[in-house]
Amino acid sequence: MLKRILLGLVLVIALFAVVVALQPSQFRVARTSTISAPASRVFEQVNDFRSWERWSPWAKLDPAAKVDFEGPAAGQGAVFKWAGNDKIGEGSMTLIESRPAELVRIKVDFIKPFAGTSTSEFAFKPEGNQTSVTWATSGQHNFISKAMCMFMNMDKMVGGDMEKGLAQMKSVAEASTN
Repeated sequence: MLKRILLGLVLVIALFAVVVALQPSQFRVARTSTISAPASRVFEQVNDFRSWERWSPWAKLDPAAKVDFEGPAAGQGAVFKWAGNDKIGEGSMTLIESRPAELVRIKVDFIKPFAGTSTSEFAFKPEGNQTSVTWATSGQHNFISKAMCMFMNMDKMVGGDMEKGLAQMKSVAEASTN
C-alpha cells in the first residue's frame, strides 16, 4: 500500500513538472494610455528616472526606500537603484535605449523578493495634440516563475500597477502643459 502511495506521489510530481515545463517561456504585459500633451513632454517623464517619483505606481509604497542614481541624469546609461520594503523589493533599472519622443527601453534587474531580469519599454506615438503611450514589460520565465504563474496571473499582477502609473503620468504631463 505504501509503495502505491509513493508511486502515485511520484507520478503527480512528474506530471506537475511536465505541465510546468510546457508553460510559455516568455511573458509580456502591456498597457496604453492617451495623454493630452506633446510626445516630448511625456517622454521627459520616463527618460529621467528622477521624474518617476511623480508618477511611478511604486514610488509612494515605501517613502523610506533607499534610492540611488548613477550615470547620466537622463537618457541612455542612466541607472536607478532602489531597496525598500516587501511591496517594492530591491533592484535596479538601466536605461538602455532612448530615442527622443519615440522610445525608452529599460533593463530591470530584481534582487528581492525574487531575482529576475525583464525589459520595460515605453513607446510614444503623437496623435494630433495628444500622445499615445504604450508601456510594455517582457521577459523570460524560469521553471519556478512558470510554476508560480500557473497560480498567479502576471497580467493581473503587473497590469493594474501599469494602468495606475500611466494615469498618474497623464496627470503629471497634462498639468505641466497648462
